[in-house]
Amino acid sequence: MALRPEFTLDAANQRGRGFLPELVGFRVVGIGDDHIDAELDARPELRAPNGYLHAASVIALADTACGYGCLAHLPADAQNFTTIELKTNFLGTAREGTIGCTARPVHLGRTTQVWDATVYRAADRRTMALFRCTQMIIYAAA
Repeated sequence: MALRPEFTLDAANQRGRGFLPELVGFRVVGIGDDHIDAELDARPELRAPNGYLHAASVIALADTACGYGCLAHLPADAQNFTTIELKTNFLGTAREGTIGCTARPVHLGRTTQVWDATVYRAADRRTMALFRCTQMIIYAAA
């Protein structure tokens, strides 16, 4: 399934304005037929009380990257999507710096899409989390 031409880098970054992606500082830095690259900065507000990046911040980065990937690859007659399942394995964490994410499609179907994402510390590309989600494709009611 081809990338929707209207889903440009600028359009992707405008989409989150006023919503959670803007709140956490989510930025799309690359879009291709087979990936979405995104990042956020590990600011103090995104940390848990233990001083490390909160797990929900990592999930917000990965889920948003996968969601934007889904939007960019919706079937032509689809209207939207919603996440119906997600799972994350945490392998590391961070206190500061830029956190990167690469999301890739595993399955681009007409009723569901499955996306995998790898979250990593941008400075050394060390993997912090492995993420997988399933998206349900939404169509207009008949």
